[in-house]
Amino acid sequence: MIVTLKAVVHGGKIELAEPASLPEGAKVLVTLLPEDDRDFWMEASQKALAEIWDNPEDDGYAKLLEK
Repeated sequence: MIVTLKAVVHGGKIELAEPASLPEGAKVLVTLLPEDDRDFWMEASQKALAEIWDNPEDDGYAKLLEK
């Protein structure tokens, strides 16, 4: 199972924003987010929504809404 934990960098070290029980030697991935998290999440959500809503099946629903 993949778990995402929030963290910040202080004095060159990564510090978790909340306590977590991690076993010694646990393997982690660190992803750097832009300073403005809002831009990151807006872009990520727009891509996901485009994949869901931008499809030929939606044309039928759009026609029903026009009536």
